[in-house]
Amino acid sequence: MTISTNGNEIFDLCVIGGGINGCGIARDAAGRGLNVVLCEQNDLGSGTSSASSKLIHGGLRYLEHYEFKLIRESLKEREILLDAAPHLIKPIEFILPHHPGLRPRWMLRLGLFIYDRLKRRSSLPRSRSIKLHHELRHDLKPDYKFGFTYSDCWVDDARLVIANAQDARQRGAKILPRSRCIAVDRHDSYWSITLDKDGAHEGLRAKALINATGPWLSRFITDCINPAQIKATGDRIKLLQGSHIIVPKWFAHDYAYLLQNDDQRIVFVIPFQQRYVIIGTTERQYSGDPGDAEISQPEICYLCETVNDYFDHRLSDEDVVSSYAGVRPLYDDGSAKAWEISRDYKIKVDSLNPNCPLITIYGGKLTTYRKLSESVLEALKPYLPALSDCRAGAWTATSKLPGGDIKFKTIKALSRNMESRYKFLAPEIISAYVGRYGTKTDWLLKDILSSADLGEHFGHQLYEAELRYLISQEWATTTEDILWRRTKLGLLFTDHEKENLANWLARNIQPEL
Repeated sequence: MTISTNGNEIFDLCVIGGGINGCGIARDAAGRGLNVVLCEQNDLGSGTSSASSKLIHGGLRYLEHYEFKLIRESLKEREILLDAAPHLIKPIEFILPHHPGLRPRWMLRLGLFIYDRLKRRSSLPRSRSIKLHHELRHDLKPDYKFGFTYSDCWVDDARLVIANAQDARQRGAKILPRSRCIAVDRHDSYWSITLDKDGAHEGLRAKALINATGPWLSRFITDCINPAQIKATGDRIKLLQGSHIIVPKWFAHDYAYLLQNDDQRIVFVIPFQQRYVIIGTTERQYSGDPGDAEISQPEICYLCETVNDYFDHRLSDEDVVSSYAGVRPLYDDGSAKAWEISRDYKIKVDSLNPNCPLITIYGGKLTTYRKLSESVLEALKPYLPALSDCRAGAWTATSKLPGGDIKFKTIKALSRNMESRYKFLAPEIISAYVGRYGTKTDWLLKDILSSADLGEHFGHQLYEAELRYLISQEWATTTEDILWRRTKLGLLFTDHEKENLANWLARNIQPEL
């Protein structure tokens, strides 16, 4: 097999893995002036990053494990990310019912008091005690009389990945989705990397290598790296599967719920796409290919039974319209139970050859990806002179993500402004675009002078103009990319509509030569 190369070019940094951590690292590094390449074996964000509970949060339940540092850092990051991408990240208020047979009310109140104050300044409302049947419309059973509300944030997880990749590209990074790393070789002053893209092999060279492959971490090390070229650290990874179900929404309000369970775990019930709710997550040890993870029948029963313990509305597996499962790569800290393992990240530097270091990332979560990225760049400083010489330093804490540079006080105000400028488009179309693309909606509509210019309509406000934007600007190539990760319209499309979309993509996406 012939391997094409990029001549004599040597990248400063090669990131393996296009999830939230990999794309965050590529963005931060490119913004500091490094020459960066990122490769991902599938679509960007197609692994664990898009199989989350879709929350940017401090982690209320981590209080019981005394992870105050992680919670404080997460709450700080929540504020930073909410400001950076207000079109993708939105405040959401949770109801935490008091379960008479579980944690006492005083303990819940104390926990929320601490949670509120671990971040001194917050744009979100503080928690409060409530009488459930007096203050809220809901369907909780009569046994649940008291509870609390508290605030965190919802996030479009897959689009957050794309936004970071877009910003990395705008700052000079080379982004290579569907390019699987099949081998790396450590030389005196650089790594050689071999990628497989649809059977064609491409060779790259980089001074430093980042293993941001998530649950494929160990497989990457075993399959792609000569063990004689790296340190034998003995570090262990524990893979945990987390599964969610999606069911029709049965309550009228927009609150989410945090439900306690008698196994000391918690389950989220989160409104999704107006007419559905996401329920999750489970946690169980996983072995095998992370790409094959699927929800099990016992997990479905567990989630339904948890909800049925609280609500008069009864759920069964027949109510499940969709489900998803993802695998988390956590650093094995010796905890006996899956939910007791820390969600904090670990960064391991292999400097067997300090001229070409290898960094491996364990754990982490959506909320702390930006801080993790800063930590990786800091860990690289002793090995990359370009970082020490760089004047920029850490910069992402005050920088907007693409689409997030909103000059209005609210997303609704931006939508109203765009509705006045694009009066020929229905308000619901503008609202959908602003929710997905923020200020980049203007780029999407730059050649649109009438509703007819949107082109073919595929259903549910998905038009040809948006498809062309997703293909040219967001690396989308398949119906799954578009319906499940870029637009979240997959639950609405019929099989016939999906077929029409697939046929259009087959006609309009040119294979790369």
